[in-house]
Amino acid sequence: MTFYELYGAPPSVRASAPGRVNLIGEHTDYNGGYVLPTTIPQRTTVELLPRPGGAIRALSIDVGQPTPFDYVVGTESRRGRWTDYLQGVTWVLSKAGFAVGGADILITSTVPLGGGLSSSAALEIALLRAFREAFSLPIGDVQMARLGQQAENEFVGAPVGVMDQMACTLAGNGEALFLDTRSLEWSVVPMPASAELVVINSGVAHSHAKGDYRMRRAECEQAAGLLGVAALRDLDAGDLPRVMRLPEPLGRRARHVVTEDDRVLAAVEALRAGNVASLGGLFYASHESMRDDYEVSIPEIDLLVELARATPDVYGARLTGGGFGGSVVMLARPGRGRAAAEAIVAEFAARAGKAATVLVP
Repeated sequence: MTFYELYGAPPSVRASAPGRVNLIGEHTDYNGGYVLPTTIPQRTTVELLPRPGGAIRALSIDVGQPTPFDYVVGTESRRGRWTDYLQGVTWVLSKAGFAVGGADILITSTVPLGGGLSSSAALEIALLRAFREAFSLPIGDVQMARLGQQAENEFVGAPVGVMDQMACTLAGNGEALFLDTRSLEWSVVPMPASAELVVINSGVAHSHAKGDYRMRRAECEQAAGLLGVAALRDLDAGDLPRVMRLPEPLGRRARHVVTEDDRVLAAVEALRAGNVASLGGLFYASHESMRDDYEVSIPEIDLLVELARATPDVYGARLTGGGFGGSVVMLARPGRGRAAAEAIVAEFAARAGKAATVLVP
């Protein structure tokens, strides 16, 4: 269905945002730490035509919605559906003092839902870009990322950090975004030509708005309070002995964050040096920490990483995203990523009886 077929007129604005894959730095963002995401080719696109008054009509092609969802700006109400992200965007814009009028909207996306690849942030940023252009809103890119995070935190009810929105807003093709989530200082680091990015979706969907993710964040806040710091970012490797004296499982949760921050810094240096073997080792160490200390992996993800480790053309692999499902990111030899990924997916199907999908390359 086209925008014209749905609304009887062409859109005046077309905006999009990419999904992202986090190379390394998982569950560090809401602890004030470091992250290193990059974008993927899959994108979410928003077509929009302003209309008189404050009524919004929106259809998302990819969620099986038969008719447009209607509401009026200023009457947003959370419903536990994808429409919460749309309503969250108009709600947060109004709360920030930006005047948003009515609009007809059509949304399409190739970013897998629940795949750990930032489908929600891609939607938020694409919507914010469309509203910014349609209503000439004076919003900078970093402010846009923070508005997207605020919409997801305060309206949708998912306690995510700012990494996803910053990556979807600021990272370019072939670049990693090195981000300090406390200061929001950022820089881009070119991806090395000596490695090829691979992303495999396990087919097991997750949701940041559910309880497991929220519990991990609460555990980190509790650990920081017991250790007398504002956030786990304030700790370093020298603090690990006292970290591990915390009650179970708080010590292991905090140990993951402290060691993961160190792995991000090491990964940036490895990227800049083109040392893909070292970077691959950091991937495996990160996955083990997420599996054992943070306990956010699942058997299907662990199997994909195990199969990657047995594949000579793969340098490293790890769970990417919030966990409890989602995707695996890998680094492979240039020109060998697709073949390696397809072999891994075939073996995964034989052993797990489930269908994973190669998303990149």
